[in-house]
Amino acid sequence: MSAAKSHLLICSCEKTMPLDARAIGRGCAVTPTQANQLCGLELERFKAALAEGVPITVACTQEAPLFKEVAESFPQAQLSFVNIRETGGWSNEAAAAGPKAAALIAAAGEDMPPISMVTLESEGVALIYGRDEVAIEAAQRLADRLDITVLLTKPGDVTPRRSNEFPVLKGTIRNARGHLGAFELAIDDYALPLPSSRAKLVFGPARDGATSTCDLIIDLSGGTPLFPAHELRPGYLRADPRDRAAVERAVADAGNLVGTFDKPRFIDFDASLCAHSRSGITGCTRCLDLCPTGAITPNGNAVVIDANICAGCGSCASVCPTGAASYSLPSADALMRRLRTLLQTYRMAGGSDAMVLFHDGEHGDAIIDALARFGAGLPARVLPLRVNEVTQLGPEAIAAVFAYGGAGVAVLTRGKPRHDMTGLRRAVEMSGRIVAALGFGEGLAAIIETDDPDQLRVMLDAAPAGVATQRPAGFVPRGAKRSVLETTFRELHLAAPAPVDIVPLAPGAPFGGVNLNVEGCTLCHACVTACPTAALSDNPDRAMLRFTESLCVQCGLCEATCPEHVITLEPRLDFQAWNAPLRVLKEEEPFHCIGCGKPFGTKSSIDRVLAKLGEKHWMFQGANARRLDVIKMCADCRVEAVVNESFDPHAAPQRPPVMTTEDYLRARDAKKDDPLGS
Repeated sequence: MSAAKSHLLICSCEKTMPLDARAIGRGCAVTPTQANQLCGLELERFKAALAEGVPITVACTQEAPLFKEVAESFPQAQLSFVNIRETGGWSNEAAAAGPKAAALIAAAGEDMPPISMVTLESEGVALIYGRDEVAIEAAQRLADRLDITVLLTKPGDVTPRRSNEFPVLKGTIRNARGHLGAFELAIDDYALPLPSSRAKLVFGPARDGATSTCDLIIDLSGGTPLFPAHELRPGYLRADPRDRAAVERAVADAGNLVGTFDKPRFIDFDASLCAHSRSGITGCTRCLDLCPTGAITPNGNAVVIDANICAGCGSCASVCPTGAASYSLPSADALMRRLRTLLQTYRMAGGSDAMVLFHDGEHGDAIIDALARFGAGLPARVLPLRVNEVTQLGPEAIAAVFAYGGAGVAVLTRGKPRHDMTGLRRAVEMSGRIVAALGFGEGLAAIIETDDPDQLRVMLDAAPAGVATQRPAGFVPRGAKRSVLETTFRELHLAAPAPVDIVPLAPGAPFGGVNLNVEGCTLCHACVTACPTAALSDNPDRAMLRFTESLCVQCGLCEATCPEHVITLEPRLDFQAWNAPLRVLKEEEPFHCIGCGKPFGTKSSIDRVLAKLGEKHWMFQGANARRLDVIKMCADCRVEAVVNESFDPHAAPQRPPVMTTEDYLRARDAKKDDPLGS
């Protein structure tokens, strides 16, 4: 931030928080304009800044609507807002929060890429799925806004209506798939009501296998949800029919689900990088194991992610070892650029022992706000950084905190998390293990699960401060997720207080090596063909198997593909191997073609085949022994030999002629005529 190019306006909010203008200016490289009531008595300072026509950053978000309204008279105005009050100024450590304020202001100025959207369209065709009059009452309330059909599963005595404004059918949903605007249902026990139903609805003959489509589903059946993580499925509203308040909410929400709706495309997916499968053999299933909504399904060698169903938890991106699935809200490199600015500015402004607190907007902002208003506020060394979902965080974001000079990481989640925490726990545990092994300290990466602001403060105060590096990294993360992941851990190793070459990791880690039983390996190179990242490679000029450890993602395809079962995985972070050239796992003398001398195969493999065929197979014994020469030839010479010598190397020996009855009788008569065989 340059004084010649922008304005920074800070406000003490009527002197309710101290402002360290010197620290803020030092960190942001600009002299801030300081006020005590910028939104009121000193509003002219804001107008004066507008008149200069340069970008303006206002360190206040509460009064952003007012400032935007004032700026309407200045069409060229470029405004941005950042909160330093609830995140730092309202705290019992506010006097020491100047470096934090500078860091928050600078990080907010880091550009984020635009968000790609997915469009869902609903025409209001709704299915209400229930058991009794609760479903019919809900239908009557929605009939003037939606195109309603009621489906009753195993209904009891339901009184017929005097006028059929909407269909009431019987059936049980066997299978459901889809999303808002595109649901598909398979229905069993499907039947229509008889028009003559008198005291209760009577249904005609039932059949299985009926199908239906609709735009939204209101499930008041009280049974098992139709979808996994049903609360995250767009267009599927479920309520316990015994809970009148829940039914009311579902009815109110359903009435608004007509029209066109945009949702973010949370995941960018590159199928060419996916290590799920090769040649029908399954390798990596990390994302499939964690997706809560069923948005991810196998699709040949890769998986496919349905952006219409994806709820944005980001677990797939967190655990994806190749970077095929990467989070886009924001991307990994954009998030880490903000993290880099946050920590560098904090250090330049005089701060030390920084702890980064990752949190989401819905839960994290609220609990931080409550702590500032009714409690002790955040500690001065704790730098809050909002992400879309904390479960999107991968090991690269956590490790980068320490590489950039931080001394701790905390991830704030709900007391009862909305998403599966398995992926996040793996990332935190793995990063914490690596950080500890490199000398930063123990227990420096933690997850805080709480809805209590005061408990949050207690846990932050108790969190240890690690050994901050004396050589903080300055790299600018750019590019694909795997590249950012690898670069981050290389930089972490360079910045480590006590670096080691090898850190053992738990199974499922995205780094590691392979162990090869050299004696059992035949150099068939099936593993090379299966490896999706080219970590395993051959040598076109020699019989050789090579390995590049930095490319290995521990997908397991080589281990599963190997016909000799001589490959095992070893999860680890081996910095020495990362910096080494290609490692030769096995090399053998090639066999040279007896026709042209060209090397092909390996001598041990050809000798083994020759020995087995010569000893045990009739095709290569006796008069057919010359066929062994064909095995000793390369593909080109083998074809030439077969054509020139006019023999089929796979043909069976010529069978003796078959004797007919006449031949037998003739031979018998000849023997009688010449019993001595003369």
